[in-house]
Amino acid sequence: QVQVVESGGGTVQAGDSRKLSCTASGRTFDGSAVGWFRQAPGKDFEFVAAIDWSSNNIGYSASVKDRFTIFIDDAKNTVWLQMNSLQPEDTAVYRCASRPREISYAYKDYSYWGQGTQVTVSS
Repeated sequence: QVQVVESGGGTVQAGDSRKLSCTASGRTFDGSAVGWFRQAPGKDFEFVAAIDWSSNNIGYSASVKDRFTIFIDDAKNTVWLQMNSLQPEDTAVYRCASRPREISYAYKDYSYWGQGTQVTVSS
């Protein structure tokens, strides 16, 4: 069973950048898809981005496309989420999850979840 751990959250100013990491332990992400989701207070779970470890197929939500980049660090068994031009509406708990197949935009399709990391963007 894979264990997923996120890190990199914090408080930033609007317009700043932040990079989140998602690392697997117990097994590698090889053969998996890794997705980032976020949940702001009082709002539903929202898909952010996902990447297929094997094919490098990538998907983004419309709200982050052109600002966020998801990419793999194979040597570190880590998936990164580079977030640029952050805005207050990006404030949320960001959670990473993996599934043993291709990417999905639905959080219910993911099996292994991290605890999340808080990102707060002040105006």
